[in-house]
Amino acid sequence: MIKDIARELKGDVVFPTCFDTACRLRQELQNPDLPISRISSIVSLEPLVAAKLMQLANSALYRARGMPALDLKAAISRLGVDLVRITALAIAMRQLMRSREMAVFSDITLALWNHSLKTAAAARILARIHTRINPEEALLAGLVHDLGAFYMLYRAAQYSELLIRTDTVKFLIMQWHESIGVTLLSALGMPEEIVNATIDHDQQRAVPETVRSLADLVYIGNILAGTHFEWLYQDFDPDAGEIGVVRKRFADILPEMESDAQEMQAVLA
Repeated sequence: MIKDIARELKGDVVFPTCFDTACRLRQELQNPDLPISRISSIVSLEPLVAAKLMQLANSALYRARGMPALDLKAAISRLGVDLVRITALAIAMRQLMRSREMAVFSDITLALWNHSLKTAAAARILARIHTRINPEEALLAGLVHDLGAFYMLYRAAQYSELLIRTDTVKFLIMQWHESIGVTLLSALGMPEEIVNATIDHDQQRAVPETVRSLADLVYIGNILAGTHFEWLYQDFDPDAGEIGVVRKRFADILPEMESDAQEMQAVLA
């Protein structure tokens, strides 16, 4: 499987059809000067994305004081183009989880999805409180930081011998998902700063006294959301060592992280 993935990533990446929507929307919305009316027209061609944008705009996460967003133009005005792109990608990831091929790995994909939402929520909150980085950029980086793992699960489902060896699949993911994810995100046309922020996100390192970079936000958010060390080390204590220090240092944002992640879960369900 790893050899096949390596060959794929050198050429045309084979990804599920549901990602076509996300990639197409990203390409069409690259122009920062597109008027809201044109963005609305483009998004309205994807009914599921449009419906989720309306739901997100009127959720507790983004609803401003006053009247709710009553149409797609109002929703997009409230959320911004960046969040439109992010939502399309999140929907694609959610649709991937629901594909028939992934059913055998449902426990793993659900854990990954919840972890990704929590990491995204934590990165967004940290960006708002501790940096001048765009919180929505941090949200996107947190959401896609484990996309390599999702992709590996999708590919593993195509090998009959791996369908009954979930422990082997988990081990392969632990060993390879970071490097595969970096190549995959580049192939999907993600901004370089997002791609770079996901590099070595599971490799323990000291957190600087001042949180400065997108990579810092992803790394800390990943820890606060709960790392995947339990896949290999059953006796791992998430509150010990350097990771424990990080969790204690930023413990004050945990309730908001959980609340925001639950809100995103409800919108994208």
